[in-house]
Amino acid sequence: MDFTLTSSVFVYGEPIPAKYTCDGEGISPPLSWQGVPETAKSLVLIVDDPDAPIGTWVHWVLYNLPASTGSLEENISAVDAPVPGACHGKNSWRRLGYGGPCPPGGTHRYFFKLFALDIVLALQPGAKKKDVDASMTGHVLAEAQLMGTYRRSRS
Repeated sequence: MDFTLTSSVFVYGEPIPAKYTCDGEGISPPLSWQGVPETAKSLVLIVDDPDAPIGTWVHWVLYNLPASTGSLEENISAVDAPVPGACHGKNSWRRLGYGGPCPPGGTHRYFFKLFALDIVLALQPGAKKKDVDASMTGHVLAEAQLMGTYRRSRS
């Protein structure tokens, strides 16, 4: 079975509903996945925007999700772990948890990347994406990706 990442509120390449952006409630969208490799010990979710004018903008870093987890509900708390053992990292706003799309202009792409790892990362809560990336090196068993777009409507 392929490792796949989906959402019930948008499909690959299509717009992310405003509810999940700075123009709406700014809450995290629901996500689900299938095909986690049997040897996986943990999952890492990174959401970023490579179209940001100052370089890739990180919207969410979530790591050490148990490999048995198959989904995340919408509106994951930035304070509590969404499931036991999981940790939020810091986004580009230097906050924990999800930060919704809020492009300054034009249509931006938002990549939701889920990694299956053969280890549990030895990182404290609040790690930065670069630290998570470095810790994952050599331990990625599979990657699933979901990309949504967002363009702010101006009145």
